[in-house]
Amino acid sequence: MGDSAQDWAAVTAPLMTISPRPAFDTERKFAELLADIADVEQVPVDSNFFDDLGADSMVMARFCARIRKRPDLPAVSMKDIYRHPTVRSLATAFTETTPAPAPARAAVPSPRPAPAEETAPAEETTPTPAPPRAGTRQYVLCGALQLLIFLAYSYLAGYIANFGYDWISAGSGVGDVYLRSIMFGDASVVALCVLPIVAKWVLIGRWKPQEFRVWSLGYVRFWVVKTLVRSNPLLLLIGGRARSSTASPILNFYLRALGAKIGPGVTIFSRNFPVCTDLLTIGAGTVIRKDSFISCYRAHDGMIQTGAVTLGKDVFVGEMTVIDIDTSMGDGSQLGHASSLHRGQAVPAGESWHGSPAQRAEVDYRVVDAAPGAALRAAMFGITQLLTVLVLVVPVLVGGIVLVLAGIPQLNQLVNPGPLALTTWWFYGDVLLVSAVLFAAYVVVGLLFVGTVPRLLNRAIKPDTVYPLYGFHYGIHKAIARMTNVRFLVWLFGDSSYIVNYLQWVGYDLSTVVQSGSNFGTDVRHENPYLTTIGSGTMVADGLSIINADFSSTSFKLSRATVPGHSFLGNQIAYPAQSTTGDNCLLATKVMVPVGGKVREGTGLLGAPSFEIPRSVERDTRLHDITRVQLRRRLKAKNRHNLVTMGLYLLSRWAFFFGVLMLDSFAAVLYYGWDDIAIALASVVSVLFSIVYWTLAERLVKRFQDLEPLYCSIHDRAFWRHERYWKIPAQAYLVILNGTPFKNVAWRLLGVKIGRRVFDDGAMLTERTLTHIGDDCTLNASTTLQCHSQEDGTFKSDHITLGARCTLGVGAFVHYGVTMAEDSVLETSSFLMKGEEVPPHARWAGNPATALNDDHTRPLVKLGDARW
Repeated sequence: MGDSAQDWAAVTAPLMTISPRPAFDTERKFAELLADIADVEQVPVDSNFFDDLGADSMVMARFCARIRKRPDLPAVSMKDIYRHPTVRSLATAFTETTPAPAPARAAVPSPRPAPAEETAPAEETTPTPAPPRAGTRQYVLCGALQLLIFLAYSYLAGYIANFGYDWISAGSGVGDVYLRSIMFGDASVVALCVLPIVAKWVLIGRWKPQEFRVWSLGYVRFWVVKTLVRSNPLLLLIGGRARSSTASPILNFYLRALGAKIGPGVTIFSRNFPVCTDLLTIGAGTVIRKDSFISCYRAHDGMIQTGAVTLGKDVFVGEMTVIDIDTSMGDGSQLGHASSLHRGQAVPAGESWHGSPAQRAEVDYRVVDAAPGAALRAAMFGITQLLTVLVLVVPVLVGGIVLVLAGIPQLNQLVNPGPLALTTWWFYGDVLLVSAVLFAAYVVVGLLFVGTVPRLLNRAIKPDTVYPLYGFHYGIHKAIARMTNVRFLVWLFGDSSYIVNYLQWVGYDLSTVVQSGSNFGTDVRHENPYLTTIGSGTMVADGLSIINADFSSTSFKLSRATVPGHSFLGNQIAYPAQSTTGDNCLLATKVMVPVGGKVREGTGLLGAPSFEIPRSVERDTRLHDITRVQLRRRLKAKNRHNLVTMGLYLLSRWAFFFGVLMLDSFAAVLYYGWDDIAIALASVVSVLFSIVYWTLAERLVKRFQDLEPLYCSIHDRAFWRHERYWKIPAQAYLVILNGTPFKNVAWRLLGVKIGRRVFDDGAMLTERTLTHIGDDCTLNASTTLQCHSQEDGTFKSDHITLGARCTLGVGAFVHYGVTMAEDSVLETSSFLMKGEEVPPHARWAGNPATALNDDHTRPLVKLGDARW
């Protein structure tokens, strides 16, 4: 910026007669800082940051960070920048009222504290000395105990499996083998269902509000119970995975047995089962949608904190929500999708809230009328599920091999070749051939199946028709959702031109396809593909969940969900059928899609609740502004590159399947003589093989080099290589390591710069070698550290750095280019935007996240305080 007073006077002369001195000083300082950051001569005070100056959110995040370091300036957040996109309007917003802090911010209703908070001083206002952190000795001891428990459990499972195999094999004929499979399989399932209940009552007793250190002996007990509770085989079989989870009355009985207070008619779709169940109360008729988190515990600053969650009668909890500890919702209240309740918040009876943290809203999220006869249907549905699993599914899974051998005795030589087979080439050739045939059959038959059988079943479903829950049509609906949400196939075709063909084959209406080569990412979910429309020219990143089914506690209906054309959808978006977004919209990462008010067109939406931002930045638009001829040429080259990537994806999955099958074959060969030890070793070695295999696969994709920050078009070869890096490696195997020191070992093998004693309860790191995590950090479940963004045709990536002892809350999302200094906290379900710099000891919250105690001009704000 120019140094002369004359230049500055020429720019700001109009202000001299209309602005008071404080606004003038603030304008000058804002303009000087922005000019320095944007590397321009001067910044006119009436120029729009985005439209006129061409700045993007990364530049403005640095601008905000620089302001926060100035004691003579008020703290500014990215939300303030979007609401006041010129130097003049921004300065005026912070100086026109005194001494009110930041009047430009959206008013958030004051949440009433939860009952537990009313009788005890708030933690934030009367801090008590924190207990000492667990040291390296406790960290190592905890890992050793967890390993011993896993080995003991594996041996016990091997012993029982060995007994069962011998007993089932002794059956005479197919009928006898089938009956024995039912008896042994059902007894095993019942035992595995009872084990978590017994373990909880023996090791814990009743859960109470408390806190204890991670890596302590108390934590080991907590980890054992948590792992067992969330791995109940019956619930996994009847409920399905999170992509297409099914509500089941059996889950309610399971939670009651664990100590939860669950009323009649409660409907839970989420597969994220609560752990501290005695602290959970859910009133009659409440509906909890999928992908929601109500765990009744959280990890914070090296501690596990447990607290109560109380939901009244007829409460509605939307999809992709997080409810923190010490929260409550009154009778008939609602929490919209993509929202969260932070610690201490309470939703009054009959009110509708949404956002993160939630605030009052004038939106009714209940769109389905109740249906009669729910209790009888729920009972019959639960009984049918139970009989199906115990009489059909379990016998096939438990005694399937024995049943096949009993029916086809000629296969005995192939399955039980004897120890000498390990020295012959034909043994390995047979395993190779069997694995290739089975894998190819899975891919081919799976592709044919998802495009035919669900389409026939869908003839029984009519849109906008209310059906009773747990009836015939509900069974058809959930079958369609399960069959068409095949993660393997979406991952295979995602991030390539061929994903549009796959989605059309599944049932999507994609209108006129405008091919970009990356129209959809590798994670797209729906509830009914035949009622899903994607407008022409729209691009979708990962994590889109299309909500075209609505539920009450007694009924449901399906509606068409339409994503408008010429739009871009970022990561982790729940898109309801009632959306009021129009054409040419940018839906930012983790945005709460609006369902009321005017239709938004030609704009961007950010945050929860959402507000408008610029649709795009001119600089990014120029980056991929190419001719049609160039686009066609680059698309052809990208398609060739993606075909190779898809081939490598299939090859890597088949090789992994072959490796696991080979380990199982070794166990079968060594079975006679080693018995239960061979079975236990097979399960343990399979876990080790998974870690080593996928680590090596990821390293090979990167050619044993670290990733470098990128700023390029999606039609650049560097981006295609990055897509390959996303597609080929897998992270699902890391789930078994959550909450153990071994998760950190796996991260280091994958290239993460991670410190000592980090607690990771289920975080996802998208670019491992660009991620830096300091000592003693705390990462909660469903935390995401994403070192990239892809807006329309522009790809950007950069480092993420967490200082020592940082805490990321449940469902928190950290974008690229972010630095969090030591001892800082990002609260539950918050979105920390790209380029933000969080100072030491700061607490940030919200979507987008802003500081709760971010500067000297604002008072310290406590979650749940009336000043929030």
